[in-house]
Amino acid sequence: MTKFIQAKFLISAEKLSQCPPYTLPEFPLLGRSNVGKSSFINGLANNKKLAKTSNTPGKTRLINFFQFREDFMIADLPGYGYAKVSKEAQNRWQKYLEEYLLKREQIKSLVQLIDGRHDIQKNDYQMREWITAYNLPIFTIVTKMDYVPKSKTINVLKYVEKEFGGVVLPFSAIDNRYNENIFEHILELSKL
Repeated sequence: MTKFIQAKFLISAEKLSQCPPYTLPEFPLLGRSNVGKSSFINGLANNKKLAKTSNTPGKTRLINFFQFREDFMIADLPGYGYAKVSKEAQNRWQKYLEEYLLKREQIKSLVQLIDGRHDIQKNDYQMREWITAYNLPIFTIVTKMDYVPKSKTINVLKYVEKEFGGVVLPFSAIDNRYNENIFEHILELSKL
């Protein structure tokens, strides 16, 4: 049973040319600014201080790389849909992120995080449309499942499955009961 995999922060990069030259399978995290990307990384690593969590959405401005043992990398990307920065800065990020997502050869699959407490948001759909347009591999993690009443858990997951299709996995940063399935899926994809 794999509840946690030891991880370490490696490096931050603004654009593709600054990304580390590692060959480990890579899994970039996409999601709205307060969907819980940092909590997801910390939960998988069982280390609350690994990725910085913040009450201010939009803090991540770079691609942050985390290495999980010698198995895989998770790349934490800037959240979409909330950033108090100029239009110019937003456009620059978008250009850099698109280049990274389309040209980084180490990427095995994108991971889109959706907040289980709410309906899927407009910018979640827009991100998914972009991914589908480029035919990029992706699976979905539904975060904050500890806030969803147990009686509604199945419905929430079915709703996301209906909207997005593909593999949909729940995640809770509170008790990590879903970690094993997430690792299983990531490690399986890593071998492809």
